Amino acid sequence: MFNLFSYKTPKKYADEFRVSYNYTNVKQVRNLSWLILIIASLVRLANILFYENLNIIPSYQEYNLVNYIQIIGSALFIMASTQALKTRRKNKIFKKTTTLLFVFFIISVTFSTSYIVSLHNTKNTLMMLLVGIVTVSIFFLLELSEVIGLSIYIIVLFILSISISPFNIQEKIFNAIVSMVLAFVLFAFSRYSYYFKSQHFLQVKQLEEKNHEVEQLNRQKGEILGFVAHDLRNPLNNIEALSTMMLMEDEVQKSVKEEVEMVLDSAKQAKTIINDLLEVIQESNKNTLLPREEINLSSFLDQIVKTWQMNLSSERKINFQTGKDPVYTMINPSKFLRVIDNLIGNALKFSPYHAPVHVSLETEDAKALITVKDFGIGIPPELLDKLFDQFSKAGRSGLRGEKSIGLGLHICKQIIEQHQGDILVNSAENKGSSFVVRIPLLT
Repeated sequence: MFNLFSYKTPKKYADEFRVSYNYTNVKQVRNLSWLILIIASLVRLANILFYENLNIIPSYQEYNLVNYIQIIGSALFIMASTQALKTRRKNKIFKKTTTLLFVFFIISVTFSTSYIVSLHNTKNTLMMLLVGIVTVSIFFLLELSEVIGLSIYIIVLFILSISISPFNIQEKIFNAIVSMVLAFVLFAFSRYSYYFKSQHFLQVKQLEEKNHEVEQLNRQKGEILGFVAHDLRNPLNNIEALSTMMLMEDEVQKSVKEEVEMVLDSAKQAKTIINDLLEVIQESNKNTLLPREEINLSSFLDQIVKTWQMNLSSERKINFQTGKDPVYTMINPSKFLRVIDNLIGNALKFSPYHAPVHVSLETEDAKALITVKDFGIGIPPELLDKLFDQFSKAGRSGLRGEKSIGLGLHICKQIIEQHQGDILVNSAENKGSSFVVRIPLLT
């Protein structure tokens, strides 16, 4: 507990915390000054309207004087705090001085009111002073030395009031004890408030630092992956080119040709993985919208399906279905081609040879709906939530051993979201999967 009372913000964050709470303190000065001015002005208005009734109240002149002090003082503090708030980081001394003067003003005014009440009423005499103490301790952050000074000030006010009041010795001793209790209440409340707000500030700053570190690590990871991917692409291009040249030679033996085809397929798969890595790195470094153009989506999808069908054996079928009317939307053709290619490729990869793949296009609620449906092995329920994660654990080898590192659908989702769209999946094991891409129609 004593450590709490002597607590100080760690040196690393002390200056920034001081700047922050000085600004907040001055804002509280302005807000509370307006509140005091409004209340005091209403009291002044009531005094004017009902002067004859209020004039007979005991110590009316003293109350009247305190009311004028409240009006003038709050108006001055409104002007001072407004001036101090014009620049957040400059005028630190002016901000601190304005806050401290206002705090002493609050304590002095509430004490004066309580003292005047105590001269004629022995009940609830400390209520106004308690309001002032609670207000100061809750709304303002004060350093240890400032709180000690304010606590001593309360004790001094009590001693001075006792010395001029017509109390007997027992009442004076009692009031002296009360002053110490109230001073301790102010000290304890203020220190608790300072401690908890300081701890909150530290947690926010430490979280910001951790986030910055994570961003730095992600950026470094992306740079390393980018360098590695670029360096690997050149030798893979050479392997692919040499393999293609060897396959074009007539003198290559059948057994060697099969091995070369395996090398070529492996090189192509490796290039696909590298391209996926580069795509992820590029997308993570861009926050801007993709450049897009007006496209007839019906013709666009029809051409993609025809290209796929030309490169497949006659056993495999991809059916495309759409309405008679063209469907126009704004897309990035190369990026969106990657999405559709990935979805069709996955559908073929996880379907047996005899199972067809259905691609359809329809419109609904100002959106174009592209559905790629297969009748393959489906997706287990426990993998559905991880399907679009980066390096997803849902990545699986195809029915014919095709490899996956779990990036394809993640990239698809990123591209679709950059088109202000979304992607949905519906799947059942051993029955097939259906992916639905929704993007806005051209308006």
